[in-house]
Amino acid sequence: MSTELSFLFVVGFMAIHLFSRHVHSLRRNPRSQFLSIAGGISVAYVFLHLLPELGDFQRELEGEGVLSYLEHHIYLIALIGLVLFYGLEQFVKKSHKHREHQSSISHHAGVFWVHIGTFALYNFSIGYLLVREEFTDSLGPWAFFIALGVHFITNDISLDKQHDQDYAKYGRWLLTASIFIGWITGVLTELHPFIVSYLVAVLAGGIILNVMKEELPEERESSFPAFLGGVVAYTVILLLI
Repeated sequence: MSTELSFLFVVGFMAIHLFSRHVHSLRRNPRSQFLSIAGGISVAYVFLHLLPELGDFQRELEGEGVLSYLEHHIYLIALIGLVLFYGLEQFVKKSHKHREHQSSISHHAGVFWVHIGTFALYNFSIGYLLVREEFTDSLGPWAFFIALGVHFITNDISLDKQHDQDYAKYGRWLLTASIFIGWITGVLTELHPFIVSYLVAVLAGGIILNVMKEELPEERESSFPAFLGGVVAYTVILLLI
């Protein structure tokens, strides 16, 4: 992707982090249909673009990396990414329950920084890939931007609900800065291909988990038709480009 286009996209991602919490229609219950559509778009992108890309990495980097002696090790990294984010969500939920009973402010602050710090690394990876990701089609970068943009909106609404004022004061600014730092890193340096492949794998696992945790719980009252519509529409787009 060209530096100019990637800069345009990184500015778009930064604007999403700064302003998505102010779109109050996205915070209501039952869940906004837009968020279910966004979830469908993100899932379609993972299964039709990121996972096939992992297969390409697996073939190109045969014999490289710490886990190269394992067959299909790149998919193991994606699984680790999914488990990591699932464990993090469970950690945050238990922390909130603990706080309700004991009102431990310092404990809550620690949980907040661990949670936001993990998503900051997530964003750093995406910022880096904005520059270093290779696309075979001129519309590929736009597909990347749309899929990750709507995914960011979903994540932001979730983090805002979980951490409220802490997210407003610190979280969204850290996420905004981390994606820009990732982009700057991509402009100035080039990581080894197997590190990039691991970043993409963890990203794929993280997206799958983050979408499912938002769509599956009953209290979310998510819209399956909207989710399915997002999957089908974006699948068609990806197959055409």
